[in-house]
Amino acid sequence: MGSADGPKADETDGDARKARDTAVSERRFRFLVAGYAVSSYGTFLNMVALNLFVYETTGRALAMGLFMAVRLASGFVAGLVVGGLLARFSAKSIMLWANVGQGAVMLVLILAPDGMLTGALMAVSVVIGACGTLFMVALRSSIPEMVGEDRRAWANSLSITGRSLAMVAGFASAGVVVSLVGYTAAFLVDMATFVACAVTVALLPIAGGKGAGGSAPEAAEAAEAAEGSKGSGSSGGSGAGQDASAAKSGRRWRPVAFLALAAAPGMGLMVALRGVDAFGSSSHNAALPIYSTSLDASNPAVFVSAFWCVWALGNIGAQQVIQRYAQRTGRSVGALGFGYGTVVMSAAFIAAFAGFPLAVTAVIALIAGAADGLTEVAYTSHLQTLPATLRGHAFGLSATFENLGFGVGMILVAAALDRFSPLAVVGWSHGAAIVVAVVFLLRVAGVRRAERTGRAGLRKEEAVEGRPDRGDRDGAEVSGG
Repeated sequence: MGSADGPKADETDGDARKARDTAVSERRFRFLVAGYAVSSYGTFLNMVALNLFVYETTGRALAMGLFMAVRLASGFVAGLVVGGLLARFSAKSIMLWANVGQGAVMLVLILAPDGMLTGALMAVSVVIGACGTLFMVALRSSIPEMVGEDRRAWANSLSITGRSLAMVAGFASAGVVVSLVGYTAAFLVDMATFVACAVTVALLPIAGGKGAGGSAPEAAEAAEAAEGSKGSGSSGGSGAGQDASAAKSGRRWRPVAFLALAAAPGMGLMVALRGVDAFGSSSHNAALPIYSTSLDASNPAVFVSAFWCVWALGNIGAQQVIQRYAQRTGRSVGALGFGYGTVVMSAAFIAAFAGFPLAVTAVIALIAGAADGLTEVAYTSHLQTLPATLRGHAFGLSATFENLGFGVGMILVAAALDRFSPLAVVGWSHGAAIVVAVVFLLRVAGVRRAERTGRAGLRKEEAVEGRPDRGDRDGAEVSGG
């Protein structure tokens, strides 16, 4: 106890040491975000350049769809396994090899002879899709260990800002890079961005993953303990024993990723909403080029580029507000911010296709970007409140749901756009996200009401403590749950 209480003996020295440690961890995280932003630029650059290259090489639009489908499927599978990988390997090693893998496969594409281009393109699709998911999940699930629980919102906001800037730069420069220096040079630039991020990761001490993530059995135990505590108020001694026995036998077959979603009320619905939101995102991504062509058939790229640039400004502006809010209050925006943000974002994307004047559409794009930034930070920060043993599994399952929603959406939306207007397609796609978001908000409100009622009951019980007609043991169990 003496050594544990040591820092309290000299309060000033302890505070100064804590401030120095915080400053060091934040400085390291900024370097990591810089490397992540560079690799994100490469990701968005190759998203455009590779699609153009696939179409030019094969001469078929179907090949572009297949390329994207393989990429999304790889991300889907990676999301299922990344939780287990984080339980066995450090987050640093996963992030490092994810970038090395992406850089290596781009080199394979550059050196591939003409007869092997198709195979090389499929390899690129698989590796880029899987490694992108592995890196993202490893980064997001490890942020609490890197910067501390109280700086999660700040760190999430900073990483999203870097990614948004990279997206604008990647999309804006892709056409110029390809037209001026060609595909080979574009792929070299892409490879260099992944190498730069790998070097950044290699040089920094990064916490998380093995040691913080725990093993799969430990994760199952943590999820089952959390799940059991929610219903402990009505269980007696023998019931608890039966539950423990059932949990022990269930652990052999129940997926840890799904157990992670049972660890907090509404977490499963939150991840499901994220998947439906990804489904909605597929609609505006597919509909924007068509809508832009209807506005200016001679130069359709202008509206698309301008829309995403304004969207990014809104996103980055929201991150600045969130960072200042977190720094001033020490709080994150929470689950309600995610629900309300999803409603506003989806409504804004629907309004963007309603034919308003360009100035009004620009304001709508700004609102959509700001709401998107809010939902991203709120969602990531909320999943990071899970225990370290469950966090990687939850983020992996979330990535799987997002890839599934976006992939299914692209298929359905592409078919629907042949028959219906962009406004109609985006309307029902994002309308589905609004409906699920309202259900989620009602669920969160119900949980909070129940918590307030439980606290009020506990206070009343404490006021009459000792009365034989009161269930003191049940009150203790409520407080524990």
